Amino acid sequence: MSIDWTAVYRATFPGLVRFLHRKVWDPERARDLAQEAFVRALREQPERPRAWLFQVAANLARDEARTALRRREHLSVIQGGLEEADPDPDPLEAAALAERRSRVRQALDRLGERDREVLLLWDAGLDYGEIAQRTGLAPGAVGTTLARARKRLVAAYDIEERDHAADA
Repeated sequence: MSIDWTAVYRATFPGLVRFLHRKVWDPERARDLAQEAFVRALREQPERPRAWLFQVAANLARDEARTALRRREHLSVIQGGLEEADPDPDPLEAAALAERRSRVRQALDRLGERDREVLLLWDAGLDYGEIAQRTGLAPGAVGTTLARARKRLVAAYDIEERDHAADA
């Protein structure tokens, strides 16, 4: 079977980058990891390229997180625990957006792995069948899992908002 990789790329790349961005929280790194997933797909020629790409991308992001954690641990040992200084301050609007993104990240971190994965895959544009294949859920359970994950995300975000308001 011949795969039209141009069509797969056009249809999948934006969602894959969005999915990865919510995993690594760095837009450039997300694009790099998405490109790496496509390079691997071209080598492997999977039968179901879209689902395969998201699986590989999730693995790449997981590996990236582990590597970053090890680097931070090593760096803190080398530097004696010194933290890096913040870059130049951003305008107020950008700061507010950064705070909101931070609370969303924290809310996502409060979720279980399955809830987080289902939400990120859905946000990346995968359909229920693809989400089921990627997560091992039954196709009929994806909608229910997604609805529950959304409710948990809203609740976790509300907690982050309350904590932020209490700190302010």
